Amino acid sequence: MDAMNRKTGPDDVTGADRARGARDTDVIVVGAGPTGLLLAGDLAEAGLGVTLLERRPAEISNLTRALVVHARTLEQFDARGLADELIAGGHPLTGLRLFGQATIDPTQLRSRFPFVLVTPQFEVERLLERRARRAGVTFRHDSEVLGLDQDADGVTVRFRTAEGLGAVRAAYAVGTDGVRSTIRETIGLPFPGKSVIRSLVLADVRLAREPDSPLTLNATGEAFALIASFGGGWYRVIGWNRRRQADDDAPAGLDEIRELTQLALGSDYGMHDARWVSRIHSDERQVPTYRVGRVFLAGDAAHVHSPAGALGMNTGLQDAANLSWKLAAVLRGRAADSLLDSYQTERHPVGKQALRNSGALIRLALLNTAPGYALRAVAVRLVNHLRPVSRRAVRTISGLGIAYPAGPGAHPFAGRRAPDFRLAGGARLYELLRQGRFVLITPAGEPGVPQAPASGPDSPRPADDRVVTAAWRSARRTALLVRPDGYIAWATDATAPAARAAALRGALAHWTGGEDGSSISTALTPPAHAADTRAGH
Repeated sequence: MDAMNRKTGPDDVTGADRARGARDTDVIVVGAGPTGLLLAGDLAEAGLGVTLLERRPAEISNLTRALVVHARTLEQFDARGLADELIAGGHPLTGLRLFGQATIDPTQLRSRFPFVLVTPQFEVERLLERRARRAGVTFRHDSEVLGLDQDADGVTVRFRTAEGLGAVRAAYAVGTDGVRSTIRETIGLPFPGKSVIRSLVLADVRLAREPDSPLTLNATGEAFALIASFGGGWYRVIGWNRRRQADDDAPAGLDEIRELTQLALGSDYGMHDARWVSRIHSDERQVPTYRVGRVFLAGDAAHVHSPAGALGMNTGLQDAANLSWKLAAVLRGRAADSLLDSYQTERHPVGKQALRNSGALIRLALLNTAPGYALRAVAVRLVNHLRPVSRRAVRTISGLGIAYPAGPGAHPFAGRRAPDFRLAGGARLYELLRQGRFVLITPAGEPGVPQAPASGPDSPRPADDRVVTAAWRSARRTALLVRPDGYIAWATDATAPAARAAALRGALAHWTGGEDGSSISTALTPPAHAADTRAGH
């Protein structure tokens, strides 16, 4: 671990030092929710100094907001050695019923995790916080961020604690501080959008009668409700009643929760002992850019939408997985700062898609006219009876269908999620990704990463400290280079030895670092000499 993370802190650097640009740490993360914890843990495991500022006290809340972890997020957890433990404490569901009839079938997913995991957000946070602490992240709880200043050399975040005012300086800062993000306001980014639903009621309750499924949901047009088990005999209820519309500050109680679940589900399951009830509204909003100088936004600080589809926490965690390896590459001198612009290029469209998909689901649920009922019936039939529609729906919701832009001439695999390939020797791809490096997969017996010193200006320098090599278990001939976040960076089907070797050399130089120490291209597309070639077929 970088000594900076262990031995220095804001109190060790004087105001004069900070004014001269001295850094206390490498990255400041603001907000200790799932997005911030995953990002901080990734960076610390890469050997970087990380300070995480959080306004809440150190105890993890037993209240829960998100309830569902989708397959693609579980794959990211698998790449960090956390998936099995999270699953052991949750409820895997192999089917979801929407609107009482439409069935979403995740068992058709080609993933190690062909299900939806119902588990409370605080369990996700518990695992991620433990990992971050073990990796050496410096936590500063009870720290209210007041503002920040940035210049060409770094960013300084100012905060207040019970002991007084403080500041910390780093190369970069990331705001993962939620829908009311102080970081977003400080850098002056608008949060355009609108409210899509008001008087949404949430509660944690006990039930006299257990529902048939750990996740029960339905919509009738007059009301919708969701009941999810999250352990200890507690259930989260989320619901809406067209007949009861009130402002956020209007009191909400157990009787209202019972009424809306009766309307939507036909039963209140004997609800009692509500320990927490809240009324909120739900917005659809997204910032126009995820980066301003040395400051980034991720998770709810960058995008927010309705709870339909359970996309919020999952999208934020994917933001973190995309950004963390890029920050690490830049801070370790293996990529130019301009690589970080690809975070916007890749993740902003995904956030926009999440708003669109969640919005479509919530609007479909709220339809209460005859044409609306007919439209919903058509949607149900399409999902249930047309397999391509069903497959696309489940891939979209699960996150497995997300792909990133690839440049002209790139291999069709480039930018796509890499499945958890079984490789020679019995290893799985996502086990290899736990090392936080690129993974190069080649046919058995084919040379992988060059081990000898670079022989010329066009040769890649040895990259074995940046790339894990593996071979196909089968006779497959495609060579793949997989990014640390589990997306395919480059591939070739070339069979002519010279063309294949040239493509591999170019790809390694392009993605993992050339002889001059620069590495990953700004545009995340292969240079001309690294482009896929099919010569020799």
